[in-house]
Formats: sequence, structure tokens, C-alpha cells
Amino acid sequence: MNLREKLKLILPDILPVNPAESTKGTELIRLVKLRLNQEYSDATLRYHFSIMCCDPASPIAKVEQGQGYYMRTSASNHAANRGLITPYQARLGLTFENQPEVVDLAVARQQKLRAIYHRLSETAGKFPFIFESSFGAEAPYENIWKCPDAAVVDWEMGEHMDGNFAIAPTLLSFKRHLSLPLFNVTSVKLKLEISYDSFREDFFQALSNASWAHQGELVICAPIPDEQMVEDLRRFGSEFGIGISSLGLALDTLDEIPPHWAIAKMSEREFESLQDRLQIQKFTTTGQPKPFNWRTLERVRQDNADFEALLGWLNRSLSDKRAYTYEQYASMVGQELIKNDV
Repeated sequence: MNLREKLKLILPDILPVNPAESTKGTELIRLVKLRLNQEYSDATLRYHFSIMCCDPASPIAKVEQGQGYYMRTSASNHAANRGLITPYQARLGLTFENQPEVVDLAVARQQKLRAIYHRLSETAGKFPFIFESSFGAEAPYENIWKCPDAAVVDWEMGEHMDGNFAIAPTLLSFKRHLSLPLFNVTSVKLKLEISYDSFREDFFQALSNASWAHQGELVICAPIPDEQMVEDLRRFGSEFGIGISSLGLALDTLDEIPPHWAIAKMSEREFESLQDRLQIQKFTTTGQPKPFNWRTLERVRQDNADFEALLGWLNRSLSDKRAYTYEQYASMVGQELIKNDV
């Protein structure tokens, strides 16, 4: 693997998403060197940073009239500038759309929706995992049928201690003896809006995405004003056990909300204010949890690093008897990798 390929793997874990929080070149070089097993000069790394900043498919971008670097919205730029049909475009319903401004707006909206759903899950005491690499430019197109936008874990056992959620060892052992599920995983498909042309496909993608999980959901951002479409969705959801809901947030209102990185950093009070703008409607609830489909999971896991990360996170939480957020787990693993490399 050459240096350029190594940097494409390393930089997404290091670079900030917000250009206002860009990383200076010297600091970025230091962080990259900690991850590399091979020695490269500062000049070599700076050269590659400069070259990659000119490539719309690379993960790094340089702030305008400044010296810092940040994470490029690669899915948007890569698809729009090269005219490729990626799983990300298909997921957004933009399979044949190549205008950069249209794709950029859709990506920004999707990022906000994911951030809002992430916070809503945490507020409900659950642990969300967002699928990222499964919809990258190099991912197979069929991932829109294999991979959800998010997975939400409900441990259903434990207690809050020192700001963390500890898994109760006694209950964990008891569930194992009775061969009961140790946790519940819900596969979630997130849609900005649906229409008569797409709602059936959207629903059955949500159903297909959930083939490995205990339960499945389809969450739509925008309101659904058409009563006939609501009735059709209710019929599908009830028949197949898929939960369907709308956040009741119009897309033009979504555009007024701060960017996704700001949503993630909102205080509880600030997020409560944002929640006041939602008008959540539940059309169907999830059916009874079905057993984990390990055969299906093993099949999709082999080609998708997101599933590998999800399983690693669950396994670490079980081993430590502590329900980590995925961000806590990723930070721990990153620090351990740096220690091992050093």
C-alpha cells in the first residue's frame, strides 16, 4: 500500500468535520506520523496533503485563505465531480443527479437527519451506531439493500454509574444461562422524504436492511401529508413488523437548523429547543424482536467494515460489562492502536 492509500485510510479518523475547527499542518503531520508504521519526512507529508486537497475524491480539504485542514464531504464531492453513481447517491434518491449544488444540499440534510436521530436515540437511553463506510464511493451499489443507515442498541439491563451505563453482571449471566438476547439491535433506515414513486422501494429496503437485526425501522424526516400513502405504509409495517415514523420536520425547516457537527455538540437545553420543532408521528411500531440472524450477518460482514466495527463495539462492551457509546469505544481503540504502533 502506497502513502496516498494509507493517508486515505488514516485521515478520516483524524480530521475535524467543521472547517472552523481545522487542524494546522504541523499538528496533522504529528497525528499522521503516530499512525504510520513507516518514517516519512514532514516535507513528503505536506506534499501529499497539498496534492490530495486538489482531488475531490480525497478525504482532506484545506480551508480557504488559511493554513488548516478539515474533512471533506467526500460522498458529495466525489459523486458530483466524477459523475459516479454511488450507494450514497442512491440512498438519497439522487441516482441520476450530477449537479454539485443539489447533491451537496441533500448530503447536508442527510447529515443533519443522522445527527438529530443520533441525539434522539441517546436521549431515549439507547446507543446508536451510524453506518459510514458502507456508502462510500468504493462501496458496492447493492449495499443500499444490505446496510442500514444506523443501528440502535438497547441493553435493557444495567444502571447509570458515574455518567456511564454499567451492564449488570448478574442479569448478564442470568440471560446467558437462559439463552436470552443480551441486547436488542434495531436496524434503521433514514429517509429525508418519501413519495409515491419511491415509498415502496424505501420500505422494502428498510425490511432488507433489517434481515440480520432483532428489529427494523423506517424513519422519515419530512411530514407525510398524503393519507393514502400513510395507510399503505401502515399496512406494510404491520404485515412485516417494521416500525415506521415521521419526525414531522419539513426540509426547508431542516435547512434552517445548524449543521450536523453543531447538533452533536448541543447542550441538553439546546437540543430540547430543537426537539420542540419536531412533530413526531408513529405510524407502526416494531414487531416482536426476532432472533439475531448470524448467517446473514456473517455474509454482509465480510464485505462491510461497518459491521466489523459494530461487532467489535458490542463485544468490548460485553467484555468490560460497560455499555460504551460507539464514540467512547472508537476513542479507546484508536488510543490502543497508537500505543501499539509507538
